[in-house]
Amino acid sequence: MTTETAAGSAGRPGADLVPASRAALLPPEIRGRTEIADRVLERIAARAVTEVDQAGGAARRLLGVPLGRDTVHTAPRATAHVDGQLVTLQLTMSVTYPAPIREVTRRVRDQVITRVGELTGLDVRQVDIEIARLIRPGQEPRRLDR
Repeated sequence: MTTETAAGSAGRPGADLVPASRAALLPPEIRGRTEIADRVLERIAARAVTEVDQAGGAARRLLGVPLGRDTVHTAPRATAHVDGQLVTLQLTMSVTYPAPIREVTRRVRDQVITRVGELTGLDVRQVDIEIARLIRPGQEPRRLDR
């Protein structure tokens, strides 16, 4: 049994033949699944770190040598792994000195867990945080004026 829908009369070929009983009865989990890439979770987590006061980013490193400057304006580094509905995250970031590191990392961890959960519906089980550097307030990269 098929029914004609308003969408079918709008000019889409074949859209007017929608099985009425089948479209109304299929539960969401049978219609398909959505997979979220690790890179998407990494970007969400890195953005969530920037939403926390006194938390900053960390420059990329090659053999332990920074390839830039660690500042509060540098993006934090994040690595994510998804296993089904569970997420584990590793963050590398900086903290503004003299902020209490444990307090800042607790707020970062809470913010990351909340944002990833809100935006993806996944369950964040673990957030490991590495503090790469303490940043003094007002410490900005030097610029050469010519």
